[in-house]
Amino acid sequence: MRRSRFSEEQIIGVLKEHEARMKPSDLCRKHGISETTLYKWKAKFGGMTVP
Repeated sequence: MRRSRFSEEQIIGVLKEHEARMKPSDLCRKHGISETTLYKWKAKFGGMTVP
């Protein structure tokens, strides 16, 4: 199985930026991901927090 470039903590950090009303297109460009990836992460990791 392929290993992700981003750790769970990094993914949650990106989602926190998204919740802070940053535009998805700008956010994706900043982190080098696609909008599809952003929304898949949101479905999988949405609501999680870093311990």
